[in-house]
Amino acid sequence: MSDYKGSIARTAFAGKCPRCGEGKLYKSFLKVGDQCDACGLDYGFIDSGDGPAPFVIMIVGFIATGGLLYTEFTYEPPVWLQAIIWAPVATLLCVAFLYWLKGALIAQQYQTKAEQGQRLDGPLAEVVNKAEAE
Repeated sequence: MSDYKGSIARTAFAGKCPRCGEGKLYKSFLKVGDQCDACGLDYGFIDSGDGPAPFVIMIVGFIATGGLLYTEFTYEPPVWLQAIIWAPVATLLCVAFLYWLKGALIAQQYQTKAEQGQRLDGPLAEVVNKAEAE
């Protein structure tokens, strides 16, 4: 398949290179580096785009909403206290999950050798191009 040596979860949580699992993936918090400082893998192939965002929204939304509802029905705190508690919790969870899920999607992209699809040729291409033009 590929020369992928680590588990996707381990490299994603640690922010490590998808090939060797040793070098840094990020040069700053969510900014992917140019290449691995351990094995020299060129990170030019990486394009996670907005892929992690829907997963983060669904996971953190479930956790934060569940926590908020549990807190509301169990302790009945005032609304301002709920906001003080759950706004920072949701923000921190979003940042953490975005870091981890971006790393996981990059590792999967490397493992499966995912890349941009090819343009269509022939009669089907005319239909697709016409639909794109509209």
